[in-house]
Amino acid sequence: MADQWSDLGTEYNPNDDGRALGWEDTIEHDSPDFVILPEGDYDFEIIDFERGRHNGSEKLPPCHKAIVHVKVEGKEGTTIIKHNLFLHSKTEGMVCAFFTAIGLRKKGEPFKMNWPAVPGSKGRCKVGIRKWKNDEGKEMTFNEIKKFYEPDAQQAMFTPGTF
Repeated sequence: MADQWSDLGTEYNPNDDGRALGWEDTIEHDSPDFVILPEGDYDFEIIDFERGRHNGSEKLPPCHKAIVHVKVEGKEGTTIIKHNLFLHSKTEGMVCAFFTAIGLRKKGEPFKMNWPAVPGSKGRCKVGIRKWKNDEGKEMTFNEIKKFYEPDAQQAMFTPGTF
């Protein structure tokens, strides 16, 4: 995974808890610049995903969730968007759209979710900007995935290495 993040100026591993720094340690790894991309359509790559649990809310009961790390590049820079896919029948359409967008599922056909195949997959999505106020009243802004697009019919019919 580290090589996929090297252009962000740091290595990334969501499962790495790191280590505590000592008071006299040498430091060298800068954080990547935080980039907010303008709303629009972008190509993406899935860098990684985490298995998680949704504890339930007013709109959705408790269920499993996949937290996908979506790398999106624009002329302003590169950002990583963490997107939750709730594994519940109420949100099944969104999960289907995701697997269709990355080319693992054909629209309208049953599909057994294949999570090990997700990292490294690519597709196209609509990115939006979300603003909200935190508990202290400070306005926060970040990118979010609004929609995953179905691959183009011509692109879906093309298999590299065949004619």
